[in-house]
Amino acid sequence: MQELRAALQSESAVALDTAALEMAAIETPGLKSGPYRDMLDGFASELTTRMNPAADGHEFVESINQYLFEELGFRGNEANYEDPGNSCLDIVLDRRTGIPITLSVVYIEVARRMGRPVFGIGLPGHFVVQYNDGDYSIYIDPFHAGKLLTEVDCHELAREITGVDSSTEPSTLAPVSNRYILVRMLNNMRSAYFRARQFGKMAQVMDLLVGAFPQNADYFKARGVARLHLREFSAAKSDLEMYLRYSPDAEDRDKVTKQLEAIHRWLARLN
Repeated sequence: MQELRAALQSESAVALDTAALEMAAIETPGLKSGPYRDMLDGFASELTTRMNPAADGHEFVESINQYLFEELGFRGNEANYEDPGNSCLDIVLDRRTGIPITLSVVYIEVARRMGRPVFGIGLPGHFVVQYNDGDYSIYIDPFHAGKLLTEVDCHELAREITGVDSSTEPSTLAPVSNRYILVRMLNNMRSAYFRARQFGKMAQVMDLLVGAFPQNADYFKARGVARLHLREFSAAKSDLEMYLRYSPDAEDRDKVTKQLEAIHRWLARLN
């Protein structure tokens, strides 16, 4: 996880695909990332041979959309959206299905290998990409087979999903960093593992998030909950205490305090 941890600490020189594949090793321990980087290399190489080197932005977007979504069959996993595998780049490349952010990572990484300017856009409740070379700009939704979107379409999509009007916030359509993408992917994994009651893997995800954001109260709470389910009571107690330390006015303070008292009594009985 060395490269991933470095990428979470700052905007390092770590490639997005390298960090995302290290993250996927939480789901698949011992994962070898080389074959998946080679797969992305192959996609970019094949697409390059098909395109005129002087192809403009519009032609590039048409070509990559046709290749990824029509020929290779990448698509959103609407039937099993909450599957933790949808957050793992290796599984997405194998199945050619995923959630918006991981499909966007595939798109970004193929474009990066071709020297094309494609950026992640973190809409509320959804994730898309933008092609923007200064002359041609368009938003693309990899979850919906590369559907082309305008700015108005993006805001409407966010409103449909979350009920939030994002049109008054210019930063909604600003390109996001690799670090932002990785953190959002980890939070998706956290939610997926919690729903699947895979608390050991959830705790591994939270270790990364706490390491990246050591004063984030909610991350300590989430790790504490995972550790409670794992019956790691001393570690859970420490996390819940940190949660209250960094969020002294938390609405659930009384509930968490009672939980800490119960943990303390349980631990006392062990001595």
